[in-house]
Amino acid sequence: MIQPKQITVFGGTGFLGRHIIRRLARTGAVIRVPTRDPEKGLILKPMGDVGQIVPFHSSIHRDADVAMAVKGSDIVINLLGTLCEKGRGTFQAVHVEATARIARLSKEHNVSRLIHMSAIGANVNSGSAYARSKAAAEQAMRIFFGDATTLRPSIVFGPEDKFFNRFASYAKLLPFLPLIGGGTNKFQPIYVGDVADAVMAALEKSETRGQMYELGGAEIYSFRELMELMLKVIGRKRLFLNVPYGWASFKASLLELLPEPPLTRDQVELLKGDNVVHENVKTMAALGITPTSLEVILPTYLNRFRKVRHLSPVPSRVA
Repeated sequence: MIQPKQITVFGGTGFLGRHIIRRLARTGAVIRVPTRDPEKGLILKPMGDVGQIVPFHSSIHRDADVAMAVKGSDIVINLLGTLCEKGRGTFQAVHVEATARIARLSKEHNVSRLIHMSAIGANVNSGSAYARSKAAAEQAMRIFFGDATTLRPSIVFGPEDKFFNRFASYAKLLPFLPLIGGGTNKFQPIYVGDVADAVMAALEKSETRGQMYELGGAEIYSFRELMELMLKVIGRKRLFLNVPYGWASFKASLLELLPEPPLTRDQVELLKGDNVVHENVKTMAALGITPTSLEVILPTYLNRFRKVRHLSPVPSRVA
């Protein structure tokens, strides 16, 4: 890895960003975190020395703001992403236009390395607008910054995730859990700490320039198997309710009226396909990383959902 003096992280205040920034701080570089809400970035500051981590107000929708954010940086990392469109935060604006803007201006300002976080489901032919926009973002990245490194994780899990925590909270309140499409679709959950390690490995290895890596966990599970594992961890029994895709899409059309919808029609489309590492692609192994088992980590942060709490096992690796 080059010895950076300055690193810019877009999307750094999010779940994954916090783990990456903790690792980047160990390089000694100044880490700039452009965000629409600098107060959310205050939680990052204790991860480095005084003045090392700098959250500041910026808009991904304006060239001038993005240019200011990347100017002088040796490394730029793009973690921007949204699963639900809201206001100006459309898939087109956040995934495609912002990515193109970051890539173009990073090249103009002589940034040495650019890491782009995409998703395994990215596909120009997908029925999901999210997946299509992720694929379009990758295309924009290649046009404006051809030697950027692209990482495509499967669903990311860890203490602050919005997947297992959400369904565990449902299991605490509801007598059943919905299985959209029967819960047969496949996932390969990847630990957030492993994704953060993948970013660092990509920066350390010059051969990762211009390459794409798909990041999947140690095991592949059906959605139903993930729910069964989650219930086992929290010590609860719940019925499963099979929900056909058509009915789920209708329910999602109503839930989309909520300020923070738990399900959208586009997410239903995403669930129609598997979310696993493809064949004949570069993976975690090429980055020298062995994925951490889901069964090892899950009990360490779902304990609060148990009927009777107990001390959780300590994971062998600390994020």
